[in-house]
Amino acid sequence: MTTDTSQTNTEVGNYFVSNYPPFSQWKPEYLAEVFAALDQSPRTEDPLGLYLHIPFCRKRCKFCYFKVYTDKNANEIEVYLDALIKEMEIYSRTKAFQGRQLRFAYFGGGTPSYISEKQLHYLVEGLNRHVNWNDAEEVTFECEPGTLRKAKLETLKNIGVTRLSLGVEHFDDEILAINGRAHLSAEIYEVYDLARQVDFPQINIDLIAGMVGETEAKWRDTVKRALELQPDSVTIYQMELPYNTVISQEIIKAGAASPVADWPTKRRWLDHAFDEFQARGYRIASAYTLATTTKPCRFIYTDALWHGGDMIGLGVSSFSHFGGVHFQNVHSFEEYVSLLERSQLPLLRALTLTPKQKLIREMILQLKTGALDMNYFQSKFGVDVWDEFETVYRQLDRDQLLERHNGTIALTRRGLLQVDHFLAEFFEPELKTVRYV
Repeated sequence: MTTDTSQTNTEVGNYFVSNYPPFSQWKPEYLAEVFAALDQSPRTEDPLGLYLHIPFCRKRCKFCYFKVYTDKNANEIEVYLDALIKEMEIYSRTKAFQGRQLRFAYFGGGTPSYISEKQLHYLVEGLNRHVNWNDAEEVTFECEPGTLRKAKLETLKNIGVTRLSLGVEHFDDEILAINGRAHLSAEIYEVYDLARQVDFPQINIDLIAGMVGETEAKWRDTVKRALELQPDSVTIYQMELPYNTVISQEIIKAGAASPVADWPTKRRWLDHAFDEFQARGYRIASAYTLATTTKPCRFIYTDALWHGGDMIGLGVSSFSHFGGVHFQNVHSFEEYVSLLERSQLPLLRALTLTPKQKLIREMILQLKTGALDMNYFQSKFGVDVWDEFETVYRQLDRDQLLERHNGTIALTRRGLLQVDHFLAEFFEPELKTVRYV
């Protein structure tokens, strides 16, 4: 993973920093530490969340790097849903879960909206035997527009979804097709209108700046069309090329040049989107997210995680962070199901964070919001983060990527647009050059 903020071309490899220490440091030999954490007394004062990985899709996008399946039939899907329920049951019996209430739940994928209304009800009823999200402040559900009809949207509302997240990505049909998306623009408009009729508390749309085939004119048109929908929030990612995407494998096989716009271009496009949305009354909530100011919009999922909260990830290849321990599930569908049929947690690898790693993790993730409250870190960790990482902060200050204002470290717009490219500068020396995944 590069930390060079002057990087230009979008080459094959990860840049997006989603956790710390890097996933490559999580090992099978540390799995006993997961069970030790689950056997601790419950920390009822800490936020608890649930992530559910629904790995099924109509087709695999060419830029997708998640664990997804496009070949599973209804019976196999139901077997998987039973495994999710069983996994939740096992966690619910552990000592550390007793008395804990969910603050948030997040259905991710894959395409959670791929499964049927009947399967949704079955899954939620099964999960509710072991955990209840009736009092959760946020239940997010990711959707692909082409998988939705009004009846399914009504089902999502009935099972408690508060934040519907539509994977729009772009409004140009040619770009959607080139990048392997299953939906077309007409479906976006149809579904968005239906979702407004169903009246979800918050509707988010996802966009990607720099998809294959992107042009200045097409990006500006997509931003314009997104604004016309007046979503409650919009999440905008800059296209990257992790090794396991179709695009990356095609580049490697052919020895070809990257077909994705360079980083300065993508940053300029994201900057344009920020300007346009801010001019219409939106606020910047993070390096990727804008939210309307006409109604309350919160992001409890990331806020809790980025402040050290607990989250259990259910499903194949899912990640968890619980009691200061990172862990991940097995990658294989068959192994995941088989282990749960034997009433075993389907764990693959883990790592217990040191106090220094907990500090770094929270600091780099909170930098993605655009600002750090130094008093928070002084109170929680007993550390002045500016003094602790003075060499890095002063260099970023000289590069005009951030500024210090009394008790706040604030990223400049330029810093916000490239935050993932310098976060590794804060990593421990021995982890700065290791593979991220």
